[in-house]
Amino acid sequence: MNDILLEIKDLHASVGEKEILKGVNLVIRRGEIHAVMGPNGAGKSTLSAVLTGRPDFHVTQGSITFCGQDLLAMSPEERSWAGIFLSFQYPVEIPGVSITNFMKAAINARRKAQGLDPLKPAEFLKLLKEKMAFVKMKGEFAKREVNVGFSGGEKKRNEIFQMAMLEPTLSILDETDSGLDVDALRIVAQGVNSLHTPEKASIVITHYQRLLDYIVPDIVHILKDGRIVHTGGKELVAQIEDKGYDIF
Repeated sequence: MNDILLEIKDLHASVGEKEILKGVNLVIRRGEIHAVMGPNGAGKSTLSAVLTGRPDFHVTQGSITFCGQDLLAMSPEERSWAGIFLSFQYPVEIPGVSITNFMKAAINARRKAQGLDPLKPAEFLKLLKEKMAFVKMKGEFAKREVNVGFSGGEKKRNEIFQMAMLEPTLSILDETDSGLDVDALRIVAQGVNSLHTPEKASIVITHYQRLLDYIVPDIVHILKDGRIVHTGGKELVAQIEDKGYDIF
């Protein structure tokens, strides 16, 4: 099996007339955790949006290969079914849709794409209870509308619950630490670490060291002005905390 999960070559992307990514190159292998750090406006969230296929972000040059497939030729749904998951910086509310129904639809859509039968109700409920306990969510949350009335920490915990249910091959955490207190941060990080396996990989997008104290990256990339300007080990995180991004 090829251990390269994701390969990005000379990626340029724009929103409207503004070019944001200006030649990103990145290789992620199975089992790796990559941190992408950089100042505001560097292009971090644009990178996650392009990987997941947001239609308002336009790739103007370059290629992305995921599990040997041309990712740019795939719809957002196909990317999800193939095993890409995004934990949003600002999770959206979905009024009128319960967490249970939302997850049932997501899991069975992926199973259909894989040529599998839908989960039987008893199997689904068993899985739901196991994963809610895994991220320390109370059982009554299953009946609540997706993210409606949730605190910031509850929304982020719900994102990790969704990740646990879907078991993606590549997880992208887009500033998941934003607005979290220490306890919520620890629970989110524990969930991410527990779900990580030698066959999977993660991209952790963040400004700050504190999340990377809990989710320790194998490789750290510094993104500035639409390009990866430096790549190194976890020691880069301490350098940034001490001296900022101006050293790169």
